[in-house]
Amino acid sequence: MQKFFSLFIRYNSYLLFIVYCSISFLFIKFQDENMLAKLRTSGIEFSAFMADKMMSYSYVLNLKKENDRLMQVNADLLARVLNSETAALDQRTRRKLETDTTLNVSKFIMARVVNRKFSDRENMLMINAGSNDGIKKDMTVLTPDGLVGRISSVSEHFAKVMPVINTDFKVAVVSEKSNSMGVLSWNGGKEFIAQIEHIPISSSLKLNEQMNTSDFSTFSIRGIPVGKVVSITPDKLFYIVEIKLAVDFSSLTQVLIAPLKVDPEKIELLGEVTPN
Repeated sequence: MQKFFSLFIRYNSYLLFIVYCSISFLFIKFQDENMLAKLRTSGIEFSAFMADKMMSYSYVLNLKKENDRLMQVNADLLARVLNSETAALDQRTRRKLETDTTLNVSKFIMARVVNRKFSDRENMLMINAGSNDGIKKDMTVLTPDGLVGRISSVSEHFAKVMPVINTDFKVAVVSEKSNSMGVLSWNGGKEFIAQIEHIPISSSLKLNEQMNTSDFSTFSIRGIPVGKVVSITPDKLFYIVEIKLAVDFSSLTQVLIAPLKVDPEKIELLGEVTPN
């Protein structure tokens, strides 16, 4: 035991150096392990962060694609619904025309209004029937409610209609009860009010009388309702007469085209250029 202590005292410097070195190695080892652990933990956290971000971006991209797909599906469904509703409406309107007992529809051509130009003077309609369907210029256009107008120009598949509410349109008319005769015209303004010209003051025309097309017209068949008298104002020689038109042009969708009235001898004798 004494030898050990004497040996320890003699070589204590070397022994302390060894101890210090061991302790230092231990500290270095522990410090390296902590650093590696920290690096490992940081790497895991960074990887998890990047993975989360990538998943988020992927989710956003997939969500956008899914939204675009759903939008296209909704658009397709809406188009189908609109087409179905439009077809059903056209079918109901056509069935109404076909079942109307006041007209023999077999003699008429059915057409749909596909365009319209409304203004305070030059109103115009376009229908989806043309020369290939038997449409000719100056044919009468009507509905079961009344007179719409006349064909003004024709192409193979379409035709323009000059409606009653056009300042260039005129047609001979007669009242049902008093047999008062005149010429219907439209001076602009309200699309449901027209005027009757050349009814003499001696006429017994009354309010609410029904006005129809007369046999005096060079293009229209007779007996088509035009409207009812809503105003009668005496003037010097003639009444100033206003009628409420029979046809509602704001909701007009389907029309009938009557066979062309051919009266060449009458037109030649009257010397008329513009049909009325």
